[in-house]
Amino acid sequence: MTKNILVYIDNFKGEVQQASWEALGVGQTLAEGGGKVSALVLGHEVDDVAQAAFQYGADEVFVADDPALADYRPEPWGDVTAQVARDAAPDVILFPTTTRGRELAGMASVDLETGVLVDVIDLGVEGGDITATRSIYAGKLLSEVTCSASPQLITLRGRAFPTPEPDPSLSGDPTHISLELSPDLATTVTGYEEKGGGVSLKDAAVIVAGGRGTSNNPSLSPPADLDEDEGEIWKAEQGFQLVNDLADVLGGAVGASRAAVDANYIPYEHQVGQTGKVVSPDLYIACGVSGAIQHLAGMRTSKVIVAINKDENAPIFKLARFGVVGDLFEVLPPLTEGLKAALG
Repeated sequence: MTKNILVYIDNFKGEVQQASWEALGVGQTLAEGGGKVSALVLGHEVDDVAQAAFQYGADEVFVADDPALADYRPEPWGDVTAQVARDAAPDVILFPTTTRGRELAGMASVDLETGVLVDVIDLGVEGGDITATRSIYAGKLLSEVTCSASPQLITLRGRAFPTPEPDPSLSGDPTHISLELSPDLATTVTGYEEKGGGVSLKDAAVIVAGGRGTSNNPSLSPPADLDEDEGEIWKAEQGFQLVNDLADVLGGAVGASRAAVDANYIPYEHQVGQTGKVVSPDLYIACGVSGAIQHLAGMRTSKVIVAINKDENAPIFKLARFGVVGDLFEVLPPLTEGLKAALG
């Protein structure tokens, strides 16, 4: 059965989330045999994004370009997505599993009276029906699910699918859609605040994560003017500096367990796990992370897992391909220096 696919291209001020191109590649696979792959670009002054979508293989690009869409707000973006879906009548709508993508898929599904298959890591077609594979029970089991309603809305886990190679020779004329936006919106964007920087956890090919073990260095003595809790956080900051150093050498991102975040060692945006970010890097190095179920659920699909922990019975070792039983404060400095020398 030929499938017509609509892919939401998640962008912020014209900067596209890499997972959007992965979703576009999945759309091309599902549409093989005569189907059409369309891309949906929302925002303001997003012509460059539309042309990039053509280069990544979209047959058609729908663009909603309006100052009212300059900032992401779920109400107007959801309205426009549903409007395009009704007009284009795709069989499947694909979203990257980003913060915006998940929210938008949920809102569009209500307007379109259909269902959403979330955080999918594999797709197949059986007898004309799309079967999605997603992890359940904190990643311990895989479940194959289908959606009987139409269109089928699916969010795809980032880095679970390959990214197609763009063809700079491709271009096209996007279809600009007329907007019918409600003038009364429940939310208003008043401004932005920059948070941190560095490599995004979602897009990172390498992640180095720290846990409660980052504060467990008996050789360190906190400043005398700090109380016990402040001293523990101070020690953890020294431990996370080693994690940062290794991540910098590898060009990776810094992650953290929920225990480390709850103890105020590091901000929440670094949390990996069931209540944090779900990641699938090529290499995941867990430093002083015991491996609680909640954390494993967020990084289980990493291609190669390396565990560094003093406790040889830590659950993380059961999932790791390579394990180092040792103190991260003794292991990380020479490891970082050795990699720095090897990588130039």
